[in-house]
Amino acid sequence: MRYLTIALSKGRLAKLSIELFEAIGLDCSELKESSRKLIFEDEKNKIKFFLAKPSDVPTYVEYGAADLGIVGKDTLLEEGRHLYEVLNLGFAACRMVVAGPKEYCGKLDQLTNKRVATKYPKIAREYFEHKRGESIEVIKLNGSVELAPLVGLSEVIVDLVESGRTLKENGLVILDEIADISARLVVNRVSMKMESERINKIIDGLRRELEKR
Repeated sequence: MRYLTIALSKGRLAKLSIELFEAIGLDCSELKESSRKLIFEDEKNKIKFFLAKPSDVPTYVEYGAADLGIVGKDTLLEEGRHLYEVLNLGFAACRMVVAGPKEYCGKLDQLTNKRVATKYPKIAREYFEHKRGESIEVIKLNGSVELAPLVGLSEVIVDLVESGRTLKENGLVILDEIADISARLVVNRVSMKMESERINKIIDGLRRELEKR
């Protein structure tokens, strides 16, 4: 029997994913040890895990280097990869929003020459150009996006918001909501056909575990 490979997003998502996999009987003890190893095995269940940068997880899954992966919906929307999104795991929940200074409340349509600062250029463009039919200039940032409207780099931002505290502390408000975001289980399309029994067993196990919580 070949090993099934699961790609996990590094950081908080990996920790929550490990808890979930352990609850359905997978052995994640190697993953929890501090080591420089890149691939971790659960020999009994014939499963391999590896940790990757969140934005790389959909790529590994699409190309079949991983059969399954756990990644945030924000990354899936931004990456736009060809894979199956099979389960909303519900954790790491937040929202993708348009935010900006209070004075733009209800006046988003009246802003001409919109400059939008974001870590998510594809999501921002999709929302403004396709959903709202407005052309925008996207400014890609990697750090604190909230800074952009404060220093005049952009009028508004598109970013993830959990509690909204950072926005509030910087005098910014949510102007519109784009999508609900949380961790998702994704599966490679070919793997779903070739290993459907084993993969569905994992999906069903996770689904039952989530219903209990």
